[in-house]
Amino acid sequence: MAQPTYEWRPPERSWREQDLRDLPEDGNRYEIIDGSLHVTPPAGPDHHELADDIRMAVRQTTPPGWRVIREIGIRVPGGNLIPDITVLKPGAPQSRMWAEPTDIALVVEVESPNSRRHDRFTKPALCAEAGIRSYWRVERGDFGPVMYRYQLGKDEHYELLGTVGPDDPVNVDEPWPMTLDPSAWPR
Repeated sequence: MAQPTYEWRPPERSWREQDLRDLPEDGNRYEIIDGSLHVTPPAGPDHHELADDIRMAVRQTTPPGWRVIREIGIRVPGGNLIPDITVLKPGAPQSRMWAEPTDIALVVEVESPNSRRHDRFTKPALCAEAGIRSYWRVERGDFGPVMYRYQLGKDEHYELLGTVGPDDPVNVDEPWPMTLDPSAWPR
């Protein structure tokens, strides 16, 4: 049986949010960075399991009105990103596919081999430029996941608040006070 084909043609201008609607729903993550399309292949089960565990850890402490969402789109200067986890502030619209930075308190990215540079450099820079107050980046280490916690500084760049190691329960204050225990996350 012949496989259906998708005839793809890039726009004759920079990519825009509305162009994303015309792309296939094939499991790839399509993001726009400075008008260019960035495609990331689907992450593996380990990536999703870790992201789910972090999301659940944050969700269990969520104050009323806050929402912890997986893979919702966010608008940033010059593009659109899809973080692994986004924490939306109370009052953020519920039915939007693309959240505004003013509605976002925290972005969490779990690194994958296919997205490491974007998760470490590009995405934090764009989230900081958009004014998103907190950014967490999670790496898989030999002994378990390590989370790097960043807070927006006075110069509109993220400053490292600290790390959460694989066996180090820690109290954090962003976006609200909670205890994170990575020893419960998959290794």
